[in-house]
Amino acid sequence: MALITFYTKNGCATSARQIDLLRLSGHQVNVVDLLAHPWQPEELTTYFGALPVQRWFNPNSPRVKSGEIDPAAYDRDGALTLMLADHLLIRRPLMESGGVRLCGFDPAALQAWVGLSPAVLERSAGEDYTSCSQPSTSQQRCP
Repeated sequence: MALITFYTKNGCATSARQIDLLRLSGHQVNVVDLLAHPWQPEELTTYFGALPVQRWFNPNSPRVKSGEIDPAAYDRDGALTLMLADHLLIRRPLMESGGVRLCGFDPAALQAWVGLSPAVLERSAGEDYTSCSQPSTSQQRCP
């Protein structure tokens, strides 16, 4: 199975669920704090691949949700400038394994990339991996 470096916001309940799915599939997951990592533009862009710039942004960032930042209004350089100053704007997780890098948690893409066990695929079907589960409150979005 794969060794996956998994950049995320520490303490995010959704990320914990994502990490559990990867581990249940037999993968080793090295969790790194996305907010503390010293990102450089050249490194960060390697995770976005062919995604349009708008999809680089974390839609759950308080600045995006409030309307302060409209991801559609930014080009590559403008988006990178914002993200390097405020890591909460970066869509997560960012993952790397075997020299391949991905942005976001999509079970179908993960199946094609590193493989997921049949039990994990069944468990993840129809699940939302962008919302945080708060045990004592209704579902909330992760910032």
